[in-house]
Amino acid sequence: MNRPAPVSSRLPDFTWDTLDAAAATAAAHPGGLINLSMGTPVDPVPPVIRQALADASNAPGYPLTAGTPALRGAIAAWVSRACGAGLDGLGVLPTIGSKELVAWLPTLLGVGPGDVVVVPAIAYPTYEDGARLVGATTVRADSLTAVGPTPRVRLVWVNSPGNPTGRVLPAAHLRKVVDWARERGAVVASDECYLPLGWDAEPVSILSPDVCGGSYEGVLAVHSLSKRSNLAGYRAGFVAGDPALVAELLKIRKHAGMIVPAPVQAAMVAALGDQAHADEQRERYRARRERLRAAFTGAGFTVEHSEAGLYLWMTRNEDCWDTVDWLARRGILVAAGVFYGPAGARHVRAALTESDEHVAAVADRLRD
Repeated sequence: MNRPAPVSSRLPDFTWDTLDAAAATAAAHPGGLINLSMGTPVDPVPPVIRQALADASNAPGYPLTAGTPALRGAIAAWVSRACGAGLDGLGVLPTIGSKELVAWLPTLLGVGPGDVVVVPAIAYPTYEDGARLVGATTVRADSLTAVGPTPRVRLVWVNSPGNPTGRVLPAAHLRKVVDWARERGAVVASDECYLPLGWDAEPVSILSPDVCGGSYEGVLAVHSLSKRSNLAGYRAGFVAGDPALVAELLKIRKHAGMIVPAPVQAAMVAALGDQAHADEQRERYRARRERLRAAFTGAGFTVEHSEAGLYLWMTRNEDCWDTVDWLARRGILVAAGVFYGPAGARHVRAALTESDEHVAAVADRLRD
């Protein structure tokens, strides 16, 4: 009996597993491991959010897949403030973090074999993973003219501020992407998880009237509270945009049981309604960014883009694995640029999400 190939065979090895050897080298450093390889928050969850979670912990019933009215209102209000979106005709939906939606969006949109998913040339790996899961073709391109005349583009991913590069796309560029996709009936999904973290440039949302022209037709913005509010462990995200697309996502997610737990929904309301903790966290990242940038440039690295977001995109003008090894011998673990596509083969990515103590130690280790 011939069994079908397992679904996992469509996917590469899990990206970060390939760092195991470098992690072991870095952990052997006398001062221990400084892990800059993942954007994993290390600072405490703000008390206002923890209290909201605790207060909602007596939740014996099933939560709403669509989110409580309070949560839908909090998401819409935040999107209006942070993205410049109007509330008329805006669809919103909570998600189990943002990675879940990124991976499953092609499936939820009915993308399949023969269809094309466009992703940035240097991109978060999960965009391509989602295309692989449905058997679609991935095209890496920062310019839509490079996509060619194919009529089968169903989904276009944009990511600004970018992961891993920290690059910010101007409104005019995003508007061209939206216009191009609308002409072809394709959906534009904008990963905006790092939107609140502009440093040398001000990011703009795809939901801004300057980009979408005041209409949300064919556009979705993906957001997360993992970075803004240190809620990576809560799996708290949401999508906003085209109400017809959001309604379709909701229908499928009801059947599939893709539901944000009720206590997390309550915590999200508190997080979205409190700007003070987000400002404090942003200041922590700003200070760490300055220290790490100075430490790496002082050690001969060139930092490229990185004008926003949670990472430094750097090169020593050598193969990225040589750089990973050089840093690992100093107890510092970073992500290899090739994780994000062939164009990143001579870069590495360093996250700003280590403790202040470890960030301060990076400069000393780089001088060794």
